[in-house]
Amino acid sequence: MSEHLTDAGISRLTEHLFRHESGKLVSALTAIFGIRRLQLAEDVVQEAMIRALQTWPYHGVPENPAAWLMQTAKNRALDLIRREKRFYEKQPEIIASFERSRSDDPAEVEVRFDNEIGDHRLSLIFACCHPSIPSDAQIALALKTLCGFSPKEISRAFLATEAAVAKRLTRARQKIAEHAIGFEIPSGSMLSVRVDGVLQVLYFLFNEGYSASNGESVVKADLCREAIRLGLLLADHPLVGTPKVHALVSLMMLNAARLSAREDAGGNILRLREQDRSKWDIQLIHGGLRYLASSAVGKEMSEYHLQAGISACHCVAKDFESTDWVRILQHYDRWMELNDSPVIALNRTVAVANLHGPEHGLQALERILKFQSLENYYLYYAVRGDLQEQLGNDQSAESSFAKAEELTDVLSEKRFLQQRILNCRLKSRGIPNEVAGLRDRPM
Repeated sequence: MSEHLTDAGISRLTEHLFRHESGKLVSALTAIFGIRRLQLAEDVVQEAMIRALQTWPYHGVPENPAAWLMQTAKNRALDLIRREKRFYEKQPEIIASFERSRSDDPAEVEVRFDNEIGDHRLSLIFACCHPSIPSDAQIALALKTLCGFSPKEISRAFLATEAAVAKRLTRARQKIAEHAIGFEIPSGSMLSVRVDGVLQVLYFLFNEGYSASNGESVVKADLCREAIRLGLLLADHPLVGTPKVHALVSLMMLNAARLSAREDAGGNILRLREQDRSKWDIQLIHGGLRYLASSAVGKEMSEYHLQAGISACHCVAKDFESTDWVRILQHYDRWMELNDSPVIALNRTVAVANLHGPEHGLQALERILKFQSLENYYLYYAVRGDLQEQLGNDQSAESSFAKAEELTDVLSEKRFLQQRILNCRLKSRGIPNEVAGLRDRPM
């Protein structure tokens, strides 16, 4: 054992480990025990976290907390499985799996699958994206299993209710049991069938890192890095490295290039026009542009192509004033033809406002009120408040920002919106006060 932390410190540590290591632990355990025991893997990982909270305050934090959690979860899983009659039939196979998994570090546990994609997390995503599982349930299950997302967090990603997400997760687990879905990366034609679902999972994983749905910071860079790592595995694969995959990798790289400039030293959000572009990662930008170029092969034009094109426009502009909003709006218009999502329509209004002025942006915003799912989406009110403030409607803007602040759980977002509220309040009283505007968004 190593250092002794306070109870509060241990609580923060275990919360951090659950958020960042639970997906690795669950995927490694599922590789050993099979995806039909996915619920078991999730349960024993959670039990290991609880045991850490109970024992670490007295015995100290182990030198390798992730390895301690992995061994504890393994032992608990074996205890439960030994009670099952079929354990003795599977015992040699399970022991052999343990022997192959010699490393105590779940990040280093590796197994080879067909076509040389050797990654537990990626194989679990492929398993979650089995064609027998409904597409919306595929993504929900992968996000919960890989990222430790709660139903509430997933519901915000889908702009759905927690109850609807819970039903999707139940359906997904039922399908896994009904079809005896295996923990594997399929080969041949079955590989390509699942790729679209896998890409959607990586897309949601990256966006949660780029724009977190809760916590202290709007940025969770480790989730972005993991999504890019998994995306590169796909892009380099001879069967699934299609232009669409290259487009998604490009999008993630180009957006990740701006991560270090999205917050100041105090963790406060910086809007795009305020960011120090010298802090943007030039290597990631060059990599993103290379993958964007390679995605242009063939005639396919996916949503990822258009989003990467939008991000490229931002990355190549020498300053905010040089941004090619004409091209960005063209990309949004084509994107809306492929997908009339309310979130896409909302982001399009920002491009309209930057190109044609806040009046036109507000008009575009009014036209998307038909999407009831935006009623509880904080960014709708943040965009509305920003446009109202630009038009000098400070009281209306203050009200919109207040609604947005009420709906977000991210502390840095709350601070940002509270400052916007104060700014509007001071201006409505004739007291000038310069405050940052709408924050940079990935889409």
